[in-house]
Amino acid sequence: MKIQDIYNLMIKMGMDVDFRGREGVQKLLDNKKKKFEKLSEKEKEDLDKDALENPYLDSGVYNISDDKEIKRVLVGIDISPAEILIAKELGDIDLVIAHHPVGKGLAQLADVMDLQADVCNYYGVPINVAEGLMRERISEVARGVNSSNHQRTVDAAKLMKVNLMNSHTPCDNLAAKFLKNLVENPPAGEKPETVGELINILKEIPEYKEAMKIGVGPKIFVGTADNRCGKIALSEITGGTEGSPKLYEKMAQAGVGTVVGMHISEEHKKEAELAHVNIVIAGHISSDSLGVNLFVDELEKQGIEIVACSGFTRFSRVK
Repeated sequence: MKIQDIYNLMIKMGMDVDFRGREGVQKLLDNKKKKFEKLSEKEKEDLDKDALENPYLDSGVYNISDDKEIKRVLVGIDISPAEILIAKELGDIDLVIAHHPVGKGLAQLADVMDLQADVCNYYGVPINVAEGLMRERISEVARGVNSSNHQRTVDAAKLMKVNLMNSHTPCDNLAAKFLKNLVENPPAGEKPETVGELINILKEIPEYKEAMKIGVGPKIFVGTADNRCGKIALSEITGGTEGSPKLYEKMAQAGVGTVVGMHISEEHKKEAELAHVNIVIAGHISSDSLGVNLFVDELEKQGIEIVACSGFTRFSRVK
């Protein structure tokens, strides 16, 4: 496989498990293309053409110094110039894959957050309400990442001639679908009735079991182990970053009793408490590792060696 092949696979895998369905994501891309055709030539020049083919603008390829067959990949959750230097020092790394966005992907993190409105709609929140509440949060995130030094890692990769890409929302989509399937069809056959039972199911996942060793395994942030789960929503695993804290009230009105997420701010926690919604935090870096593992398993099937770094815990599900 070459880098473009890995990029194409990333997009395909992300779309295949997207909450909106492959058709929904394709409709999003088609609408972008229709709007593009109506722009003036000057406006077309200013538009990022990747947006017409890539529904996940927080993910992409940022440097190709050597377009060769990829045999060995360094994979990490956060890739900084330090990890680029590690790749250079190791000497036989053909590509570095980050999970969290870098470069243009970081600048466009807010672009993928519309997904969260559709996820909430999937769990019963009216789409007009979800979109309305997400609009300001998306704007807030866009402003927040605007001041970042976006190109720092990309510049390091270019100087050291290291191939670099990242996969954020596609991997988060994979993690969300995996967890949704597990919670709805647990190995023991019985769906979790209490929050404690839900936690026990999560703790059997290798990435979370490993995280428990350093004190960051699955935890209950709102509610108690004896609380009944009610309807469980995997609504805070994918979609860029945390959504609007006001959505918890709407989720509760839609019949959701428990939300499973990667992380939660104090403001979001307080709003969840007011809405009487249980919050289970599966873990941030461990959930990221789960999604990344599901992606790089497909690379391993193609004979590519995976070298883990920067918080990524490698667990292969390739048989």
